[in-house]
Amino acid sequence: MAEIDAQMLKGLLSLLLLGLLAERPDYGYSLVERLRDGGLDDVAEGTVYPALARLERHGWVTPYHVPSERGPSRKYYRVSPAGHDELAARLAGWRHLTQVIDLLTGGPHT
Repeated sequence: MAEIDAQMLKGLLSLLLLGLLAERPDYGYSLVERLRDGGLDDVAEGTVYPALARLERHGWVTPYHVPSERGPSRKYYRVSPAGHDELAARLAGWRHLTQVIDLLTGGPHT
């Protein structure tokens, strides 16, 4: 499997997190695991938590706490209405970009 450029991943992380959270609300470490299970083996917790904080500052996710049977409560995130709009815009931008890349590089490459 091809290695993913760290800068490219950093630019796409908000899109990926919004997409995962649109499927279901979740908490930080679980999101890290879902990204890894999806093929981003090298994604670090140290990149996901700041990205979640940025999404929260922009109002694209809403945090809430869920009590834990062991230890402190977990901070979960759900996509806000503005976050759904942002996700749609970023997906449209991504689709356009991949079409341009395919056009400029001679089509999809495997």
